[in-house]
Amino acid sequence: MTEPDEQLLEGLLSGKHRALARTISKIENRSPGYRDLVSELYAHTGEADVIGITGSPGAGKSTLVDKLAETYRERGETVGIIAIDPSSPFTGGAVLGDRIRMASTVGDMDVFVRSMSARGTLGGLSTATADAVKAMDAFGKDKIIIETVGAGQNEIDIVRTADTVGVLVPPGSGDSIQTLKAGILEIADVFVVNKADRPGADRTVKELREMIDLGEGSGFGGGDGHHGPDAGSATDHGSGEPAGDDDDSSGETPWRPPIVETVATKGEGIDDLLSEFQNHQTYLEESGERAEHARKRYAEEIRTLLREDANSLLEDELQRAGGIEAVAEAVRTGETDPYAVADELLEPVEDCLERLETERMAGNRSR
Repeated sequence: MTEPDEQLLEGLLSGKHRALARTISKIENRSPGYRDLVSELYAHTGEADVIGITGSPGAGKSTLVDKLAETYRERGETVGIIAIDPSSPFTGGAVLGDRIRMASTVGDMDVFVRSMSARGTLGGLSTATADAVKAMDAFGKDKIIIETVGAGQNEIDIVRTADTVGVLVPPGSGDSIQTLKAGILEIADVFVVNKADRPGADRTVKELREMIDLGEGSGFGGGDGHHGPDAGSATDHGSGEPAGDDDDSSGETPWRPPIVETVATKGEGIDDLLSEFQNHQTYLEESGERAEHARKRYAEEIRTLLREDANSLLEDELQRAGGIEAVAEAVRTGETDPYAVADELLEPVEDCLERLETERMAGNRSR
């Protein structure tokens, strides 16, 4: 790691917000040396609670996150917020509109807000988000809140990054609940019916409870969620807790996602919501699921890094072959086809891997 990066790391670990901001910028821009910097962060992480807030557009996510941060600060806890904004398909830039709706903690240095671009990822999170979380964790933030774009069913990457996921469902959602249940609703650890003072809130709560009651039989609470296929077992409106007699194969009772009604603009229901978040954190510790989450998270990070690195290597190989335009033109004129091109580009990579495996086996035999 270069001397400037060492100074940047030292500043971050000593609690300098400027260093934290510069570190996240380096991470998001994938600037030279960012990987070494992130590698150094791992030894200083693992203390923060990471909370994901997602839901359909217009559900009031930014206002709710603002109130969550304000309440955590009143309790003496420090907060980091990552607001994932929709990105331009042309420039990759973010709209940054979330900051406009987060006004309660402006000027509070113990609430660090960072807007990041989704970079067009279907799962709602850019690959830099998890690294930015590590930076905030290493900095010493007690709570890290990730607010996602809220683009719909594909908004599920948050499961791989957050310990606890709150899904906002606006009143009067009606058929939209049915539409979302095959995706985004399955990831909820806590359901939040925000804007609960509006007509239709009671019906929305009732529909959510009925869906949860259906459990696995409706396909709800599937394996992509935090708590496996039994995660969506029956719950009553109120405190989340292990689901009674419905033990899973490991002997642990699955988590029952509670439903909390809030009116974020008035600060109503926020204390109840924070209590449910804490209940879920306690459940993760006592059930051992926190460790399992960490293993899955790191496995996915390794896969992501391998995909990125392999893609970069293949892009270099493609340039040596004349560039994508030349290769595409050869396909257009019938000289070759995409499968043949892929095989040709992968051949030197496969040959290299075979040589490494041969050398490894020879080394094992010589021991």
